[in-house]
Amino acid sequence: MKIAIISDIHGNLDALESVLSDIEKENCHKIFCLGDIAMAGPEPSKTISKIHALIQTKDFHIIQGNTDSMLSVFSFDTHKAILDVNSVMASAYLADSELLTNEEKDFLKNLPKQEEIELFGIKILLVHGSPRKNNENIYPNLQIEEVEEMIKDTTANIIFCGHTHMPCGYQTNTEQTVVNVGSVGRPFSETPDSCYVIMEINETNSTYTLKHKFIKYDVLSASKKIEERGFEGAEKLAKMLIKATSRYPE
Repeated sequence: MKIAIISDIHGNLDALESVLSDIEKENCHKIFCLGDIAMAGPEPSKTISKIHALIQTKDFHIIQGNTDSMLSVFSFDTHKAILDVNSVMASAYLADSELLTNEEKDFLKNLPKQEEIELFGIKILLVHGSPRKNNENIYPNLQIEEVEEMIKDTTANIIFCGHTHMPCGYQTNTEQTVVNVGSVGRPFSETPDSCYVIMEINETNSTYTLKHKFIKYDVLSASKKIEERGFEGAEKLAKMLIKATSRYPE
């Protein structure tokens, strides 16, 4: 059995379509999505519609990301908290909040925060940031003790996460595997390729393999679409799709 794990689409339908095409070629049986579907991207509403279609037509599991939670209910306190971190992201939050319908916001609001799934005796935990918090960062090059502290209350054999947009993986001293699957729609790297993970399970002996896949897509089309949205700083987010040298637009 093959499973595709995706995360952090951020309204980038061009990137999502390319990744879904590759998932189809890989003959994956299930898709797990770790959230952050819409915010600060080229086509938030169309991306949510695509996710709806996938839920209806595929074996598709999805949880809520931290920005999904933010967008589900507009709050001036949330806007200020984002503004304290980055003004461009605050502008995107305002623009997206005005753009999304109440039905779309309700969809984001009602997504589960985490999900546990067991397949062939393998316990899988889907989280956005970490098992503790949806905005906790599992970056590359952490000390293994830091990772173990984040997952200490879990019993899953493998934990899939996103949030940082930076793919990585850890094998802990408790024999648990932690994998950050990277980002479909807004990778934080100097190359603009989307990233996702394929888990292939041997059903006879409950072993599995994992690999990150990097997928090219029409990044110039996506970049143009987000710039044309016209909110303050949209052009900076557009440039980030082509080459991201920092986590937030500068």
